[in-house]
Amino acid sequence: MVSLIGVGDNTIDRYIDMNMMYPGGNAVNVSVFFKRMGGEACYLGWLGDDRRGHLVLDSLQAEGVDVSHCRVVAHPTGRCDVELRGGDRHFIGSFPGARNLIHLTERDFDHISSYDIIHTSIYSFIEPQLQSLKQVSNLLSFDYSSDWTHEYLKTTLPRVDTAFLSSPNLNDAMVEKLIKWIQAECRGLAVITRGVKGSVAYDGYEIVHQGTVETDVIDTLGAGDSFIARMLYETQMDVELGEAMSLAAESAAKTCTYYGAWGHGVPIEEP
Repeated sequence: MVSLIGVGDNTIDRYIDMNMMYPGGNAVNVSVFFKRMGGEACYLGWLGDDRRGHLVLDSLQAEGVDVSHCRVVAHPTGRCDVELRGGDRHFIGSFPGARNLIHLTERDFDHISSYDIIHTSIYSFIEPQLQSLKQVSNLLSFDYSSDWTHEYLKTTLPRVDTAFLSSPNLNDAMVEKLIKWIQAECRGLAVITRGVKGSVAYDGYEIVHQGTVETDVIDTLGAGDSFIARMLYETQMDVELGEAMSLAAESAAKTCTYYGAWGHGVPIEEP
């Protein structure tokens, strides 16, 4: 069975107008989606000893994701406030909380090294230990989301095997130039998601374009993370790149049909 460990960011996505909150965070979400696809999954991160932190941990355990190496600390769990506009999620404020306290130990690295894939993100405060992650990884996947800069890419890509980033506003020529540069820097798989324009992948041999899959959009939160998880799962199963992109687009479309990244919502008010 192919395995993945998500290392780093977690949060609680709060839908203020709905008075609901859901577990989330890129490293968390990718772990859950990977598990749902049939893989073995673990999440390792720092969370607060509060209602938000326990919601993340309890929901992960309910999904069958191993959380035995997480740290629960006396610090608030992070949150992110979300507003839906026509089904499209917009982040309107955030607080990183306990996740920025992450510091991996030798014992953590020993555990992490047993997984086929390590996945982390730009929101994980992991940059000081990224090189150490690279040294123990079979495949290190990194999500740059839409908050990347060329300088940040230049600094981190040599330590990454598979790079995901979002860039909905670049034209086709700019995307092709960017993805070729990214792949040359990381020397692995590079994937750029483009919102309604679909996605592009390049593995050093072929560029594959994939359109979006039509669906009834309720909430786009988590769609990109389900896309990432499906790409990682299928490519590890030696599925051809074009087919993996198609399956990933289907997974992203399915995630748009419900609220929250992967469910498990509860009211925001304290009990």
